[in-house]
Amino acid sequence: MSAAHIAEPTNAEKIRLLPWSIASNAANTVFVHYTFFGSAFVLFLNELQLNNAQIGLLLSFFPFFGLIAIFIAPRVARYGYKRTFLTFFGTRKIITALLLFTPMLAQWGGPQLTLYFVMLIVILVALCRAVAETAWIPWAQEYVPNAIRGKYSATNSIVSNLTGVIATSIAGAIIGASLGLGRFMVLIGIGVIAGLISVWAASFRPGGAPLEPSADASLSLAGLRSSWADRNLRNFLIGFGLITLATVPMVSFIPVFMENEIGLNSGEIVWLQTATLIGGLASTYLWGWASDRYGGKPVMITGLVARLLLPLGWLWLPLAGPLSLPIALGIAILQGATDIGWALGSSRLLYVSIVPPEKRVEYTALYSAAVGLFGGVSQLLGGRLLDLFGGLQGELLFFPLNPHVPLFLFGLFVPLISLFLFSRVDADSRFSFSEFAGLFIHGNPFLALTTLPRYYWAKDEARAVDMTARLGQSQSHLTVEELLDALVDPRFNVRFEAIIAIARMRPDPRLITALRKIMEGTELSLSVVAAWALGRIGDEHALKTLRGGLDSDYKSIRAHAARALGALGDKQVGPLLLARLGEEEDKGLQMAYASALGNLQMHEATSQLLNMLQTTANPGARLELALSLARIIGDEPNFINLLRRFRNDAATTSAQEVRGLAGKVPAGWPDAATIEQTLRRSSTAFAENRLAAGATLLHEALIKQAQTRADGNTQHIQEACLEHLVSYDIEHPEYLLLLLHSLRAGW
Repeated sequence: MSAAHIAEPTNAEKIRLLPWSIASNAANTVFVHYTFFGSAFVLFLNELQLNNAQIGLLLSFFPFFGLIAIFIAPRVARYGYKRTFLTFFGTRKIITALLLFTPMLAQWGGPQLTLYFVMLIVILVALCRAVAETAWIPWAQEYVPNAIRGKYSATNSIVSNLTGVIATSIAGAIIGASLGLGRFMVLIGIGVIAGLISVWAASFRPGGAPLEPSADASLSLAGLRSSWADRNLRNFLIGFGLITLATVPMVSFIPVFMENEIGLNSGEIVWLQTATLIGGLASTYLWGWASDRYGGKPVMITGLVARLLLPLGWLWLPLAGPLSLPIALGIAILQGATDIGWALGSSRLLYVSIVPPEKRVEYTALYSAAVGLFGGVSQLLGGRLLDLFGGLQGELLFFPLNPHVPLFLFGLFVPLISLFLFSRVDADSRFSFSEFAGLFIHGNPFLALTTLPRYYWAKDEARAVDMTARLGQSQSHLTVEELLDALVDPRFNVRFEAIIAIARMRPDPRLITALRKIMEGTELSLSVVAAWALGRIGDEHALKTLRGGLDSDYKSIRAHAARALGALGDKQVGPLLLARLGEEEDKGLQMAYASALGNLQMHEATSQLLNMLQTTANPGARLELALSLARIIGDEPNFINLLRRFRNDAATTSAQEVRGLAGKVPAGWPDAATIEQTLRRSSTAFAENRLAAGATLLHEALIKQAQTRADGNTQHIQEACLEHLVSYDIEHPEYLLLLLHSLRAGW
């Protein structure tokens, strides 16, 4: 259906009026829990002595009437979504008030007349509800901005669930305090009053103006076929329908299952509904935030996968035991959490990715009809299956058998087909289900999720810097958006800390790209740190940028780029770094090139590194040069371990290493016995803290056998170390350390 353009309210106006929508939904929550859609209504019908099939029939009217959407959608659009919704939304509240006459009618006319009376009211309410829903679905697409749809849905669910928790708690107390129909009349009366308040609040929702008629102002069969031909819509509706068939009967008759099979009383059953609301309340913000950030599809599928645990829990629920209620409450909390995830994810996917705004009449009409068809069949199916398997009992594979088991098994296996269909629906974001699930596995998601709100609540720069650091410490990709935000913060220290925080993270394409832009930018103090961070992260996608950094006008960037490329093992730049090492006069750049060449294990750099070691006086620089040479030899961890031991106790460490060498002197060496004896004397001298004497004896032992089993490059390093060993200086132990390390590699 097309229509002349009618200006929608601005996003600012929509956001300003959204609290009225939340208030309306909260009041309506009381209405639905106290009338037709809560456990109280099923218990009310049970009190009227309706059987399972009759209960299923009554409940099926609500979804079945959704089929009329196909026929009334164009008229609803022309009459106006808002006006239609308010008219029928309010009418059903007034009709519901007629239920207050049920006790009088039951006493006067008997159970059969009471059944017809309740059925008539349900039919009228279902009809009004279907018309109101036909108007509300496209209206909701209009009055909620897509950018905050998840946040709005989460906030709305939190308020509604909190209201529901309070409402069901009160309902449980009222139902458990007395017997008979009177307790249900109290709830229905309160529900009607809350429903009328809901209608008043809904009148403040923006948008919903009538659409001007056009040439094709009706839903034609061809138009419906065209909409149904959309693979996205078709797969979504079939998958949605199968979920409805599988779960609605199972969940609708849980109150009956808990009462008849588990042995819970009416008050305890209502508490289960409260637990369901608590589960939804506790998880709503997370689901809503996740759907806005990562898309509705992965959130929807996550909720659906988690829902598969529910029938397993109910199958294993102990019968009439002390643990029955606590376990049932735990399952109910999980049910609430998974229901919210499924609902928020699927609604966002529907509105954002599946329904085009210009075709919302056709698409939402098909959606309403499909929901009605599958929902109605599911209610009838549930009641029929319960009656069909009414005599089922016993035990199978540790599962107690009862009439509800077929419903649980149906609810366990049919959703697997839906998962396949949903996987074929185009996503509303770039995140897949596996990527979304991985966000909660890697790093520390708890630290990440607790830090996110604190990052936004930071009141000053110092606090913002602290929270930015915590984002990186979580090492969770849940914080990527916030780290990207911190990189463009106007406060320098926050930007600086963000780069350091990103360096702690696992590689992420967007973070890498952001660091590359900073490194290529003009803010030198940050470009240098960005180059360091790229090297620390160790992602190959940074290679091109780092290679370009070697030609930067700034020496500090060239130095960090060289070190980063070395850390990344980019052997392609090895010859270039080797050439520049021979030409460079700047000490800082020389050290950067030397470090990179060591990481790259460039044997050709050995002579230059040895020359630098000989002429360098700075202790830290000498150790870094020794490390570069040790890396060329190989087995870097051994060198680091040797260095740490040496710093702790140089004499003992040297003695132990030399004694180990003495026991490995090859028997075929000339003067092997003399060499071994000299090495043992050297070890003794080291042990007695006579380091210079020990070094001299070590030189004497090794100079007698210049050829070891080391490769030529390692021998070159050993020979250079031996030359300097006779002038051993305790302040410069690098030659002794290198020699001991090299002898382990080639003795």
